[in-house]
Amino acid sequence: MDKLKLKEQVEIIREGFGYVRRFKDRTFVIYLDSVLIGNPIFPLLIKDLVLLHQMGIRIILVPGARTRIDEVLAAYAIKCSSVNGIRVTTPEAIPFIKMAAFDVSNRIMTLLAENNTTAVIGNWVKARGMGVRGGVDYQHTGIVEKLKIDIINRVVEERLIPIFPNIGWNATGKPYNISSIELAFTLAIELTAAKLFFVSSEDGLKAKGLDVPDGVYVSSDNTVSQLTVDEAEKMLSLNTNDKHEQRLEFLTFAYKACKNGVERVHIINGTVEGMILKEIFSNRGLGTMVYANQHDNIRPMTYADIPEVLRLMQPFVEREVLVPRTAEDLEKSVNEYSVYEVDGIPHACGGLHRHADAMGEIAGIAVDEFYSNLGIGGKMVDYLMDRARELGLTRVFVLTTQTADWFLRAGFKEAAPSVLPESKRKAYSPRRNSKVLVARISRRK
Repeated sequence: MDKLKLKEQVEIIREGFGYVRRFKDRTFVIYLDSVLIGNPIFPLLIKDLVLLHQMGIRIILVPGARTRIDEVLAAYAIKCSSVNGIRVTTPEAIPFIKMAAFDVSNRIMTLLAENNTTAVIGNWVKARGMGVRGGVDYQHTGIVEKLKIDIINRVVEERLIPIFPNIGWNATGKPYNISSIELAFTLAIELTAAKLFFVSSEDGLKAKGLDVPDGVYVSSDNTVSQLTVDEAEKMLSLNTNDKHEQRLEFLTFAYKACKNGVERVHIINGTVEGMILKEIFSNRGLGTMVYANQHDNIRPMTYADIPEVLRLMQPFVEREVLVPRTAEDLEKSVNEYSVYEVDGIPHACGGLHRHADAMGEIAGIAVDEFYSNLGIGGKMVDYLMDRARELGLTRVFVLTTQTADWFLRAGFKEAAPSVLPESKRKAYSPRRNSKVLVARISRRK
């Protein structure tokens, strides 16, 4: 086998084990859109969820039932109108909506049983009616009022998978048709979930037709790969006229979930085989992720990080972008390096070395190729510039052979080697012929 390919496979396996360790005994709440139920890939998606369950991850399933509800209502010639994307549930319709909701949940339970996994459907949701809004009486359409969290936790601790149909009941037993998306969102918050998944037939959040905030990366296939909480808020404010679109409904609840303690929300395509595993166990997912700001975590490098930092640097050393460094080199200057981590794994690094004359040197910038288009390098340089400012430095320089254009766009100016501090001038290699780029450190206002 090719050594490079073997190395890549080893890295994938190593990373996968790291995620298994991280998420064992954590809770994942998973909304499954109703359009997935009849898809040929759906049984394989259930197999993947069983695999997560077997790994020790606590799985909570919330199936949508809109498609099945439409089928049942049509079969019995019962009409229900919708206002602002919300079904007005009449007394005649609610028995058939219950039938459809539990039918979908039972289909999922059957697939889980086929994979030797025990699930349970329960009446753990207390709901109340939406009432009259904007002059519209929504009748048997309701909203989540309270969850029986103690019972749900006991079910999960017994290694069962709870399934939540989109039906809630009030104190007198009156049933309400509730939003599965809202229910998944509420469960994720109440159960302090590590992840909330919105799994539909779409490839994440598509940018086409939407206003996207400046600085947000959009992939070649028009997918918004990831958003911070602040970026998600900006995007929602830019697209208020389209708030009833499902993609923005997902984004709205993703934003609210992260604001209320959920670490990550993923919007992914369940019709692609293995998508949920790729999203969890690869260092970059393939859908859209909305994350709380702790995900964007640049911190000081530790001795334990050194092997990972050397791994990040190696491809750049081989292309002569970076000069070679050894573990001993990094150990001597461990306090001068920082790393950008995702789920505890470093995916970028950079150093700030202090020199005489209040000058600093930015060096060793390396970004994992899977993150190369997400602006991580820029964030690392901004962080190091802030560090230079905190240290009272007045100028920062960088020596580069292949990335001059990038630093020039970031505000650096080309200079002669003579501007370097004496210690660095003596070490400057004419053979390498690095360009010298300098930036002044401005004071914060």
